[in-house]
Amino acid sequence: MVSFRVAGPSEYLAITGTGIKEIKIAKKSWIFPGQVCICFDISPESYSFRVQAISSDNVTFVLPAVLTIGPRTDDVASLEKYARLISSQDKNSCKEHVKEIVKGVIEGETRVVASTKTLGTIFHEPKIFNNEVVEHVQKELLPFGLLIYNANVRQLVDERGIGFVSTAGIKMQQERANQAKVEVAEETMKGDMGVKEREGHMSQYAAKVDTETKIYTKQRLGELQKEEAKVTMEVKLFENEREAEVAKANAELAMKKAEWERQTEMEQVEATKAVQLRDAELQIEVERKNAARQMEMLKAENLTKAKVEYQTKMRESEWELYNKQNAASAALYEQVQAADGCRATAEAALFESQKEAEGELYSMQNEAKALEDLAKGESEYLKSLMEKFEGDYNKVRNYMMVDKGVYEEIAAINADMMRSLQPDIRVMNQ
Repeated sequence: MVSFRVAGPSEYLAITGTGIKEIKIAKKSWIFPGQVCICFDISPESYSFRVQAISSDNVTFVLPAVLTIGPRTDDVASLEKYARLISSQDKNSCKEHVKEIVKGVIEGETRVVASTKTLGTIFHEPKIFNNEVVEHVQKELLPFGLLIYNANVRQLVDERGIGFVSTAGIKMQQERANQAKVEVAEETMKGDMGVKEREGHMSQYAAKVDTETKIYTKQRLGELQKEEAKVTMEVKLFENEREAEVAKANAELAMKKAEWERQTEMEQVEATKAVQLRDAELQIEVERKNAARQMEMLKAENLTKAKVEYQTKMRESEWELYNKQNAASAALYEQVQAADGCRATAEAALFESQKEAEGELYSMQNEAKALEDLAKGESEYLKSLMEKFEGDYNKVRNYMMVDKGVYEEIAAINADMMRSLQPDIRVMNQ
């Protein structure tokens, strides 16, 4: 039966069977007949190990470690590898199976890495050793689709009956304590020397500052005196320049006043002459206006006389035109009446011809309709004959010729032709 499976938040579905080439990894999917689906957990698991190994100098030790390992979830190919790894196990034995594989890989790689290093190197450089072990283990876990999420490798532990690791630890602690004491003494000595050097530097710096202060004070006093003398000279120069500018401004003002007075007098003279000239122009304009007024009066009198004569002649011409228009209107009315009579006659003749044409058209339409009906009847008659004689055209033709008397007419025509030939027929009797 067809079913729909959905995996949990920390689970995936592995599907094989019909329509799937190898393995299909999904969070949800339809399961069709002929397909097998398993649901596997991808939560990382923490595994604790105590690996016994031998260093390159043949010293046995124990390496405790806790690794958090789980399938790689960001790669579909890794999920497929992990699904193949656990496909043959049930849910109860799945974790144990993975733990055995991981344990075997860790023990093997730890022993391989330890065999290339001395115990002193491993003890003094534990970080490098741990990183190498984790890298080798991760490389071997990739074919199974597993990833190390966290690695916690603890300090080395002595094998039973062997105290090398503890002795080396005590030695290292003592060396560190001695080194710390030496460093404290050195730092104390450096501090005392630094204090003395600081005091000497302070004395030298104070003397140097006093000397530089005296020199700076003298230099500053000389600069101030120079600045004061320079300012005094600049003030005097500025006052002289201002006096010269004031004198120059007074001279320019006097020249401008004289120029303004001259221009004022000239403008007054020009204004007087302009007034006199304007009076003369106005007088001439008054005389011109008087002459123009008299001329206009004469023109008005002459124009009035001309208008009267023009209106009189216009009245006479309008009367003559009115008489001529009346005569022309009478003649035109007679012509229009005559034309109306001709048009009525023509319209009557046209009406008669139209009626005759309509009658002929009606007759022709009736004849055409009769012929059409006759043709339809003959068509239906021929159609019925064809159906009767089962579509045999020759039989229909012979029937029509017999029905229409065509054979009799042909025989009569032949007899008439033979009669017109007047044959000489003799019968011989023996």
